[in-house]
Parts: sequence; C-alpha cells; structure tokens
Amino acid sequence: MGPPPIVTGVSPKEGPPGTRVTVRGEFLGKTPQDLCGLTICGCDCLLSAEWKSPNKIIARSGPGKGKGEIVVTTRSGGRGTSTVEFRGYHEMIGPMKESAVWVEEAPLRKMWWGRRGLTPTTYQHDDPLGISIEGVEQKFPEEGLHKLFPGGSGDLSSENFAAGWFLLERHHATPFDDLRAGLAFLRRKVDGQKEGQLSFIKSNVGSVMEQLDTLAQLKERFEEDVEKQGQDPTVKLEEAIKESMLEANKLFEDVLSRRERADATRSALAVLQRFRFLFGLPGAIEKNIKKGDYDAVINDYARVINLFGNTDVLVFKKVLAEVELRIAQLRKLLHHRLEEAPTTLEAQKKLIRNLVHLEEGGDPAWDAITCHSRHLTTTMIHCRDTNLAQEQAALEEGGKTPKSSKQKSTSSSNQSSDWQTSVPARVLLTEELADAISERFPDFWKLGQAYFTGELQVTVVPGRQQDFKKLVLAAISLFSGLLRAALMPHTLVKTSAAERASYGVWHSKGMEGLGPWLPHCLRALRHAYSSLIRLDLPSEALDIVASLIFDLRVHCMSTLLKQAGESIRNLHTQESWNIQFDGEHGGITHLPAECERVVAEALQLAKDSVLLAEQRETLLLDSDVVQRDLNTLIQNMLLGFVEVLDKLALGSDAMAGESPGVSQMIGSPAIYQVRGTDSALDKGRGKDKESGPAWEQRLLSVLSNIEYTRSILLPRIADLFARYQLPAQTGPLAAVRKSLAELDQRVLDAYLEQRSDPLVGTIEPSMYIGNFNWHTALKPVDVRPYVKELLTNLISVHAEVHSISPCLVWRVLPQLVETVAEELARLMVCLDKKFNVHGTQQACADIAAIREAVTVYSTPTAEAFFEEALEAIPRLSDAQGKRNVEDVLNNFRSRMRLQLMCFRDPKTPSTKSV
Repeated sequence: MGPPPIVTGVSPKEGPPGTRVTVRGEFLGKTPQDLCGLTICGCDCLLSAEWKSPNKIIARSGPGKGKGEIVVTTRSGGRGTSTVEFRGYHEMIGPMKESAVWVEEAPLRKMWWGRRGLTPTTYQHDDPLGISIEGVEQKFPEEGLHKLFPGGSGDLSSENFAAGWFLLERHHATPFDDLRAGLAFLRRKVDGQKEGQLSFIKSNVGSVMEQLDTLAQLKERFEEDVEKQGQDPTVKLEEAIKESMLEANKLFEDVLSRRERADATRSALAVLQRFRFLFGLPGAIEKNIKKGDYDAVINDYARVINLFGNTDVLVFKKVLAEVELRIAQLRKLLHHRLEEAPTTLEAQKKLIRNLVHLEEGGDPAWDAITCHSRHLTTTMIHCRDTNLAQEQAALEEGGKTPKSSKQKSTSSSNQSSDWQTSVPARVLLTEELADAISERFPDFWKLGQAYFTGELQVTVVPGRQQDFKKLVLAAISLFSGLLRAALMPHTLVKTSAAERASYGVWHSKGMEGLGPWLPHCLRALRHAYSSLIRLDLPSEALDIVASLIFDLRVHCMSTLLKQAGESIRNLHTQESWNIQFDGEHGGITHLPAECERVVAEALQLAKDSVLLAEQRETLLLDSDVVQRDLNTLIQNMLLGFVEVLDKLALGSDAMAGESPGVSQMIGSPAIYQVRGTDSALDKGRGKDKESGPAWEQRLLSVLSNIEYTRSILLPRIADLFARYQLPAQTGPLAAVRKSLAELDQRVLDAYLEQRSDPLVGTIEPSMYIGNFNWHTALKPVDVRPYVKELLTNLISVHAEVHSISPCLVWRVLPQLVETVAEELARLMVCLDKKFNVHGTQQACADIAAIREAVTVYSTPTAEAFFEEALEAIPRLSDAQGKRNVEDVLNNFRSRMRLQLMCFRDPKTPSTKSV
C-alpha cells in the first residue's frame, strides 16, 4: 500500500454542474487504472475524470450544491483527504443557456409580472433586466445573502423571492446606469406582455408549434390502431370474454367431479379407519418415541386396549403383541431416563405419570426420589474431590491457586483477569456446593412433597416419610460437614475420625489466604440457606445450616479481626517518618491514620457480613462466649499498634539505625546551627529514605504518636464501635491505654537518657577548659564558656523536640534542667569551697545565669539543686562583689539575648530580663 491521495488545490473553486475542474495534489494515482474513485461535493465524478499525472486530474463537477470536499480514491493508497473545498451552485437555466444536466419540466407557474407561461422555456430568461453578466466572474458570497435576507431567495419563481438577493447575486458589480437601463427594459417588456392575443401568440409561437406537432402524432397513432384493430375494437374483446367463461365452466366441472370422487374415497377410508389404526400403531409408537411425544403413545395404547383388548382375531392378537413389545421398551426407556441425572421438576413429574399410566410395576416416584438424593450426594462428593485434588496439586506446584472450569474458559478470552487466578479451591467448593443445594435440593424436596400429597397418583408405602426425612437430613448434614471440613476444620474436633475422613481431609496450608474470601463464602451460604427457608423444611434440617452459618460468622469475625491485627502489626514496614503538623496535636506520622483505617475497614466488613443477622439467624453478640472472644480479638488488634510503636522506638532495627556521631554532636557548638534552622531539621528528617531520621528523632515521633493515639485515636475507635453497633469495649481500650502509658514512659526515659548523658558529660570538662581554677580566678567579665555551651546544647534539644511536637517540650526540658542542676550541685559540692574572691563571683554569676535562663522549665527539684550549688559557694559579703556579679549577668543578658528567647514561655510576652 502506498500513501493515501492528498488534494491540495482545485481550479476553479466554484461553479455550476458540469464545470471543468482541475484537481491538483499528491499521490493521485500511479496510472489511469489506479484511479478508482473521485467525488466532488459528495457526487461521484469518476466517469468524467481524466487522469493526467500523479499530481493532476481533470473532471466535470456533478449536481452537488454548496461547499464540499474533493476526495480521490486509488487502489494503491486507498481513500484520500482534501485540504481545499469546491462550491457548487445551480443557475437558472433559460432557453438560450447551455446546461450539462437535464432540466426537468416544471408545472406551469405564475410569473412575477402576473402572466402565466405555457411552457418551461417561456417563463425563464437569461436576465429579466436584459443585462449581460458573462464578464463578471466574482460571485457575491452565498453566506452573506443568507444573513442579509433570512428565508429569502433569488429565484424569480419562488414565493420568497427577494429583489435585493437577486440584484446582489447577479448584478452586485453592475454600474447604476446599467441597472437603470435594465429597469427601463423590464418595463417595456411588461408593457409588451399586455398587448393583444396576436402578441401573445407571437411571444409563444414555439409552444403553439409544439402542440400542433403533438396533435399530428396523436392522429397518426389513431389511424394505425384503426388499421390493425378495425372500426369496432370491442368485438374481439367480447369474444375473448366469452371464451374465458367457457373455460371457467369446464374447470368448475372438473372440480365437482374430483369432489365426488373424494367423498367416495373418504367414505371408504372411514370404514377402514378402525382397523388401519390398529395395524399402523406399532410404527406410530416408534415415531412418537423418537420425537419424545410419550403422551401420544400412551393415549394410542389406552385406545387400542379399549377397542381390541378382548379380541379373538388372530391377526389382531399378533398386532397387539407387537404393540406390547414397543410399550415394554418404552417403559424401560422412561425408567432409565428417570434414573439419569435429574432434569427439571416438571419433567420428572411427567416421566413418573407416564410410567404410572403405562402400569409400571413397583414405585417409580420413590425410585425418582432416591435417584435424586443419590445424585445430589454424588455431586457434592465430586465437588469436594475435584477441588481437594486441585488444591493439593497447587500446593505441590508451589502455591498456585487452581481455576474452576468456568474460569478456564473465561481466562482464555481475558488473560488479565487477576481475580480468576486467585480464587482458592475451598472458595470454589463453597460456591459449587451452595449452587448444588440452591438448584437441586428444592426439586428434590418438592418431588417428595408431591409424592406424599398424592399429586403423582401413586400409592404411598407406609414408612416412606421417615425414610424421606432421613434422606433430607443426610443431604443437609453432608453439605454442612463438607463446608466445615474445608472452611472450619476446628469445628469437627468433637466428631469421630471416620466421620471427619468422610468429609475430606484438607491440608492446613490451604487455610493461608482464605481469610479475605470468608465473607464471600458466607454470602454464598446465606443464599443457599434462604432458598432452603422458602421450602418450609423441618426445623432439624434448617438448624443444621443455621449452626453452620453461626459458626462461620464467628470464624469470619475472628479471621477478619486477626487479619486486621496482622495488618496493624506490619505497619512498621510502612513508616516513612514524614511528620504531618497541625496546630492542635503537633507532629505525627501517618501510622495512626493507617491504624484507624484498618480498624474501620475491619469493623465495616464485620458489620456488613457477620454482625447483622439475616432471616432465621441468631444475633452474634447475644452469646457471652462470642462477646468474650470479640473483646479479646479487639484488644489484641489494638495492642498490635502498641507493638508497632514499641518496635519503631525501642526495637533492634530502630536502635541500629542511629547514626554513629549523634551522641557526640550534642557536645559540639555547631549542633545549635544544624538543629536551630528549619532547613537543617527538614534535611535531617529526610536525608535518607532508607535509614530514616536519627534514633532520637524517631523516639520523639513515637512519643507524639503515642500521645495522639491516647487522646485522639482511641476515642475515635470507641466512636467506631458505637457507629457499628458494637458493645462498648471498655476493657480492651483500658488495656491499650495502660500499655501506651507504659510504652510512653519507656520511650521518654530512653530519649532523656540519650540526651542527658552527653549533655551532663560536657559540663565538667568545659568548666575547667584552659586550666581554669576557682581559687586563682581573675575578675569575672562574662560567664564561663561552659555556661554558653550548656545553654546552646539545651537549645538544640529544645529545637529538636519543638520541631516534632511542641507539647513534648514541657515533658523533656524540665527533666533535663533537673539533671543539669543536679550535676552543677555535685560539682560545686566537690570543690569544698576552694574559691578566691573572683572565683566566688564567677561561680555565683555562672549559676545565676543558668538558673535565670531556664527558669521557665525549672521545677522545685531543680531549684533545690540550684540552692545546694549556691550553698557550696562562699557567700558574697561585700557590695562590690555583688555589683561585679550583676555586671556579669547584665553582660550575659545583652550578649545572649537571642539565645535566651528560646527559653521564653510561649504563653507570656518577652520581658526585659529575658
């Protein structure tokens, strides 16, 4: 195939039908034979097309009107496209105007000047004004005419004729003087039309001559008919009519004679009919048996027995023996069909009635019932064996789930159906057993009811009702046992080993992945149960299925909540440590929301499929045992989230992710710059998606999640219990809160230990940096560097905690302040007042600066330690020493003003001292 034709140019771009059009473009055909189609404005112009080259074709336009595309079709390139359009329009054709198309003769019309023309050639002119427009090639746009004269027309014969349209269409380029001359011409022409008959004849001489020619032709045709037919052509017609009447009478006489012969034959056949029925009965029986028309066979058999049952004629006896042989074969056929796979209930009833009418020995109705029961049992056993074998084969192949026969046929047409390749064999077994009970058991039950009510016209043998009840209970028990063995093998613990073996032994590995399908199995089982309820079965049979459904509901609820617990316990693998902030709860990760989603989905699914009791079902929560199990499951599910937080904070994986230099970074002055800016914190949290943030930041994130879980998530979960009409889970929620409180304290202790040890460890080395000695100290000018380093480290901890959860600052900083105060007291007590005057002033200024900076987060315990440190220092007795200490503190407040603002209480405005 070559490229498709493309029309890029046309000349001219408009014209009436028959216009010679030159089409230019690309790939317009390799040869004249390659060109197979050309349409201009939707009209086929192939007959007039003349192929010149692959880039040029010449053709005549068709009768299309309006704008349209020029489409070229070739055998090598197919149907092409067009980038240009051709506009076709129709001109008013006068007697002197050449036309490429046939002009249909129109009925006589009234001319616009009041006269009636006789022929089409007399009411149309080239131009009523007598002005030639051959030199004017440019046409007035038709779209503009439609806008200026809506609903108008330039046709002189139209009822909507608009003079403005006519003048713009034909004479938009005509000078005004020519138009005035044309008007004078038109007036003279109208005046001439008003002259006498002679002028009328002169103006219509052509029409008169045509009429005379037509009359002459009519006269010639009439004379030819007279020569052929004679002066009176009706004579031959009359003779033909008479001849037809004679032939019709002959035909009627034939029919009458045939009717008489038919009546005679019918009378003879009526006499022989009684015996011919007997002789033809064996063949009729065979034909009706092949067609399946057993009612006709039974009727014929009953009729022949009534007519010839007591005959002594030897021939009749032979025929009757042949009939009995055919009837015996029919009885055998019907009985065989009755024992085959059961068909519809009505078909079975019909077979039983046929056997009864044929006087079949035995009890065909009971045979049908036992066959139906046997087939139902065989079907369920076959479903178990098939799906059990498929599961075993799948387990041997490595865990692939088998497909059912329906799925195999479906997957061949749609290989992308994922659900078809993931249905466990036990689910397929549940569907097939439910379908078998829903479709086959109702016919089995109704057949038994018809048997005992006498509908089947057979005599019921005593004791059959108990036998039928046993068959019903056996089928329902088998149905329940097969499903219990496949879905809930733990419910068969109390049964005997032989009975469990009869239901089938499934591998324990097949239970994996079955949990999400249990609601689907429950729906299938409920559908089958509803069909059994409509049958008005004995309560014993319904109780078996009701117990199965109750146990499956309990198992489904347990499995759903256990799966939800497993999903929650695996949430630690989804932790991305992306902190989400709000103004009320600080920063948390997405884990609490994921936990809430899992719990809500599990409760919603449990409510929809398990908790709501349907027809003839017991409320699940009415059982104390079920309520206890539910409380335990919910408690374990929620405790799983506590385990997740514990694993993320204190697990081996969390502690292994700590960077090696975290503890040492606390003691460096640069830590304030790294942790004091948002960009550095953001970079620290998102520095490595694989390793995540530092362990200290993880501890803070977990503390924030714990607080959010206690204050927000657990009340929301309690609301979920109320929304889904579950009993209030006071015990489980209290246990979870207790576990959260214990975990919260352990995580907080771990964080404080991680931060306080390096923080306190840097005080003593920094205090004596540069061989500083308290009893040889010089006059103090500023606080010692260890004070600034200590405050800077506290600020770094404050920034770290505040960047994740501001509410944790009040839990972390006070305890760190207590640790710092205790260490200062210990160091000062160990000096045993070995201070000179300047050393005393320096120590008082240092402790006062630290105490004043952290006063917002100071506790009574910290204040006691500060007092103990001051008591270990000699008291300042002179006023000059006190002034020196105050000068040092003022200098400290001035230089450290920005740093001291970090310890300001956010609830109160800054003061001059801070």
